[in-house]
Amino acid sequence: MKEVYIIGSYSTQFKRWTEKSVKDLTRMAFLGVLEDAAIDGTDIQSAWFSNCGWGFGMPPRENDPGSIGQMSLRGHIALAPLVQEGLFPKSIPIYNVESACSSGSVAFNGAWKDILSDQCDLSLAIGAEKVFFPNHLDKVIENIGSGTDIAELPRLAEQYRKVCELSNKEWGMKTDHTLLMDVYATLAAWHMWKWGTTLEQIAAVASKNHFHGSLNPLAQYQFEVPVEKVLSDYVVSWPLTRAMCSPIGDGAAAALLCSANYLNRLPVSIQKRAVKVLASAVATGYRQTIDGPSISYWAAERAYKMAGLKPEDISLAETHDATAIAEIAITEMLGFCPMGQGGKFAESGATRFDGSKPVNTSGGLESKGHPIGATGLSQINEIAIQLRGEADKRQVKNPQIGLIENGGGVVGFDEFCCAVTILTRNKGGK
Repeated sequence: MKEVYIIGSYSTQFKRWTEKSVKDLTRMAFLGVLEDAAIDGTDIQSAWFSNCGWGFGMPPRENDPGSIGQMSLRGHIALAPLVQEGLFPKSIPIYNVESACSSGSVAFNGAWKDILSDQCDLSLAIGAEKVFFPNHLDKVIENIGSGTDIAELPRLAEQYRKVCELSNKEWGMKTDHTLLMDVYATLAAWHMWKWGTTLEQIAAVASKNHFHGSLNPLAQYQFEVPVEKVLSDYVVSWPLTRAMCSPIGDGAAAALLCSANYLNRLPVSIQKRAVKVLASAVATGYRQTIDGPSISYWAAERAYKMAGLKPEDISLAETHDATAIAEIAITEMLGFCPMGQGGKFAESGATRFDGSKPVNTSGGLESKGHPIGATGLSQINEIAIQLRGEADKRQVKNPQIGLIENGGGVVGFDEFCCAVTILTRNKGGK
């Protein structure tokens, strides 16, 4: 397979950027990725833009004018000011991507395939998202809840209720958090019932991720949370507490991908920092029962096969831990530990940045944050930083191969979409 490289990666800090628009965040990510790549961007031949929520407008309320939703052409419109200023190439194709929380990695997959197919030598994947609107949190919760088949909600709710009965949990969708938190809570209750996973083990994941976040200047939450404080935090949806769940915030991230021919024309300093793409696999889920492999298992299987690798070959991973129980389940699906042993695996310390299989060294979604359309690309940025040896206090020792698992949407007990990306250090160069 043709070789594809990342020569630039960038993420804004994830936070509540109340004064920034999607266009502002896009500009930050675009200029940031150019600076990281040390090029001016004139050679970019295609762009894949990831966003989920710009189409949702916010109604005017007292002392708040609200906002107008941008339903179509989001990437074209977000990048238009940069084109007009001569910072972004004119007339190149811009593709709009929306795959719920997996949108960023799906955009990356599109840019990767542009290089593979010889459509171009330099392609941009960029994602930006505004999620935090302080006077419209009810509307934000409603909008995020659309990441499922809305017409099937009554049937899905009945499905969740039956699993809750089995797992000694009360089912109910509340208005102060999203449907997804209730689904994750149901998974947590079932995992505890089925495999004996403990609340302390779930809390250990959250505490570890907040520790990693405290070492990451790009994280939304940059403070530690001991296990006992994770457990005593207020309950969002039992058994999940606030510290076990990802926050609402804004941000943008980007990656510049190029062919080997293009890379070989660049200065040695850029070649040495390049990160090679070994695999990018996207799969669609529709699991009807809570037992058995999830879509992350199948996406990972494809990625491992594409890269000629096994789970034990992975040095570190970023997983889509919208809640702490998700990290536990995903480490099992990725083959990092046996089924049902994800809680014990995390509790052992293996997933710390200095452990045997570091997971979510960025702080994960629970600490780094989760601006939906930017999330996958921020995960890719973290792995690129680690492989280059630029992660400072949270640097993993001598990492060789990194994996990114980025899921989106929910259908039954599965994600509707999942992308698994595998990257490695560039061992080439002049």
